[in-house]
Amino acid sequence: MARQGAKNPIRAILTGATGMVGEGVLHECLLHPDVERVLVIGRRPCGVTHAKLREIVLPDLYDWSPIAAEVSGYNACYFCLGVSSVGMSEANYTRVTHDLTLDAAELLARANPDMVFCYVTGSGTDGTEKGRSMWARVKGKTENGLLLLPFKRAYMFRPGYIHPTRGLKNAHKFYRALTWLYPVARALLPGAVVSLRELGLAMIHAARAEFEPAILGSKEIKALARQRD
Repeated sequence: MARQGAKNPIRAILTGATGMVGEGVLHECLLHPDVERVLVIGRRPCGVTHAKLREIVLPDLYDWSPIAAEVSGYNACYFCLGVSSVGMSEANYTRVTHDLTLDAAELLARANPDMVFCYVTGSGTDGTEKGRSMWARVKGKTENGLLLLPFKRAYMFRPGYIHPTRGLKNAHKFYRALTWLYPVARALLPGAVVSLRELGLAMIHAARAEFEPAILGSKEIKALARQRD
């Protein structure tokens, strides 16, 4: 369910633009008429140029204090930064996933109390923080921490399989290899798949609508993507 808010231009901060999800969300933001500007923050340039786009290269993403003055005045954040837990200890994965995200989010919450914060986690995230899967516990801890911060609203996006957007360059080989299966999976398992375009549109609409619940699986992501002003 969604209740529409005032239609103010969306001014968004986006992370993870050099990855598949971030690139896809950025693509939708640059196309969407309601998005006025986008500030991309990352360790290296995203390789995209556009009149709406400004970019800050921040080599140390664990410390946003050098750019604190430059991240105010935004009303949305699309936090798409993430890494695989394969081969990582829980301590290292926690630092890269939980600590980095919460440190950045705390700074953004102080600078932008009217911000809507959208975080990409994944299907299977463990909100109890007590399950057997290390990555799911850490993601759950991250979600729980974000939901306690004083944002206007915060949403946790838990997509399953993400169908890549044609023409973008950062799609994982895994997703490209399964493209041919997408129509079948969408028909047989509609609650487990979502397109990258739908994910991007849902994040854009989240900045407008008071949507419930705050934790969105693929079904809720698709519903929010279909929302209209």
